[in-house]
This record gives sequence, structure tokens and C-alpha cells, in this order.
Amino acid sequence: MWEHPSGYHAPVRRAGFLVCWSLVATIPTVACLPREKRGHPDSEAVGALATADDPLGTKTPSHPEASDQPGREGSRGASARKADPLLAGVFVDGFEREGLGGDWRATGRGWKLDGGMLCGQGARNHPVWLNRRLPTNARVRFEATSLAPEGDIKAEYWGDGRSAAAGVSYDDATSYLTIFGGWKNRFHVLARIDEHAPDRPEIKVGGAPSELRARPVEMGRKYSFKVERRDSKTVTWWVDDIEMLKYSDEDPLQGPGHEYFGFNNWEVRVCFDNLEVTPLGT
Repeated sequence: MWEHPSGYHAPVRRAGFLVCWSLVATIPTVACLPREKRGHPDSEAVGALATADDPLGTKTPSHPEASDQPGREGSRGASARKADPLLAGVFVDGFEREGLGGDWRATGRGWKLDGGMLCGQGARNHPVWLNRRLPTNARVRFEATSLAPEGDIKAEYWGDGRSAAAGVSYDDATSYLTIFGGWKNRFHVLARIDEHAPDRPEIKVGGAPSELRARPVEMGRKYSFKVERRDSKTVTWWVDDIEMLKYSDEDPLQGPGHEYFGFNNWEVRVCFDNLEVTPLGT
């Protein structure tokens, strides 16, 4: 019922940061806000960025360089991708340490380890990427908890492993995205490239109260996620072993530029744990 009928190609915009700030100077602020966040200011403190060389998150990171942005690959971005190993066996991370560690790349502020979990808050669509290249077919499992009534649990699959939102609205991803309780807990979404795409597969929260998958995300509840692709083109998403949505892509995201998994976050505090990534062969 929820299978996407075709491979949607969303337009990808690549606005640079200098252009974005010049627009802010001339256009009212509300015009830059994404559809799901208008009139909803950030009311929670932003977590510090934790990295391998800064485990306590005390340094102020810069934005990724232009060569690391989608569509602007330079020698640094290409060499970094070549250095990342292809996932040959099961990768597991329980986040039982102080710092993010060398297996992860954070693309902005808002990420830290807390109580044996990876938590994001106020990251504004700047994900943290696992620096292992995924094969075309793989399974990703993890647990996730939203600590706010808005829900909004987000992750990315088969992305480029380097980039983040160039502006405020995330219509320039490089991946498939699962968004559980997005838009203030109004939709569950499985998107391709553009989370706002008009033909995205979605479930309207509360649309069928008797249906388990239409229920809103409960604050503080731990959910088990599973996303997998077995046939090189169909991405299927489960929550607590209930199939949520399926995306059959006639132009699947795979190969260079589409080989990485990442956790993402917009505004509210969300924590992730017990990640397990398994290759599923060719």
C-alpha cells in the first residue's frame, strides 16, 4: 500500500553558505524557515560536538569545506572516501565511551555521547556519518528515543558520508531518510533526497488510530528500527518489527556518493543506541 510507484528525482540545490547569509540580509526571516518548523523556536540547549580529537566537545567546529559538499567533490573528499573501508562484516557500536571516536564523522554541532548513547540536539540537519562504506545491500538496526513530545527521529541510508544541509530546509540530502514522528509528530516518512518531496511515501500520524504504525512517537519510549535493502533497489523500514514503509527505486542510490549510514537531527533531543550494520551480499 505504501510502496513508492516510481524513482522520484527531486531537484537538488547547492546553495553555498555565503549566498544563504546574503539572502537572510534581504528576505524576512520566516521565509528561510522550513515548513515543519515555522513558528517553533528552539527551546532546548544545543549539545556539544564530540569528536575523536575532542571527546568532550569543547571545540567549535567549522562548516565542511566546499570540496566536501555534494556536487563539489575535491581531492580531500575523494581521498577520504577511498580511505574509508568497505563494510565486510557486521559493525556494532553501543556508544559506551566518552567521545564519538574515529569511526564517526560529525558535520556540525549538536552531537555528544551521554549515558552510553549517541544524542543529537539542535544539529539542524548536520548528520553524524559512520565512516564505513555500505555495500548496495545491507541491513541497519538501532534503537532510538525521542526526549520531546515532537518525536522527530531521523536517520540517513546510502548517503555520501560527508555532507549536510546547505540551507535550513533539507531538500538536498544524498540519501534515503527515515523520519519517525516528523513535522511535530504528524508524519512518518521514508524519503529520497528531498524530505519535502510531494510524492514521498508517508503515513499520517493519527490517520488510522487502530493501526499501530499510525501512532505518534511517545516521548521517552525506546524504539527498535530496522532498514534494509536486499534486491539493490527496494528500501524497507520497520519499527518494533512493524513494517512502516517501502520505497522501490528505479534509479537506486548506490555506489560512489551513496555508500554511508548516518544519524540526523533537527531540533529536539533524540538519542540512539545499539547500532548494528550487516552486509547482505550483492
